[in-house]
Amino acid sequence: MPDAKPRTSGGLEPSRWPGERLGLPDSGPGSVGRVGRRIAAIAIDWAAAMLIALLFAPYDSAVFSWITLGIFALMQVLFIPTIGGSVGHRIVGLRVVPIAGGWVGPWRPVVRTLLLVLVIPAVVWDSDQRGVHDKLAGTVLTRA
Repeated sequence: MPDAKPRTSGGLEPSRWPGERLGLPDSGPGSVGRVGRRIAAIAIDWAAAMLIALLFAPYDSAVFSWITLGIFALMQVLFIPTIGGSVGHRIVGLRVVPIAGGWVGPWRPVVRTLLLVLVIPAVVWDSDQRGVHDKLAGTVLTRA
C-alpha cells in the first residue's frame, strides 16, 4: 500500500496553518486575520457607510445604495494607506499589509477596493485565507 502523503497543489505542500507559506505565525500579532474578525470589520465599515449615506439620501431611495457603496469604497481607499486598514479593521484588531513589506502605498488600496466591491473576489480564498482582491493587490490582512 502506498504512503498516505498529503496532496500537493502546483508542487506546493499543504500549509499547516493559514499564512505559513507567507512566513506568518499561526496565531497572535502578525498572523492571518480569521473570518470572524473579517466579517465584523466589513459589517462595521458597511454600517458606517450607511450612516454617512443617510446624510445625502433617504434610506428608501434607489440612490442610497450607490452612495453607500461609494462611501464604503472611499473609506477603504483613504484609510488603508493612512491608518493601516479601514475603521472596521482597526476596531477588530486587523491591518492590511503588503506581502513585500513596507508601506501599502496608494495603488494597492485602489486595486483591492475595486475588487472588493465586486464581492466575488473577496469570498474566493486560497489556503492562506487571502481573497483574490488581496492576492492581486499583493496584500494580506493580519492581526495587529
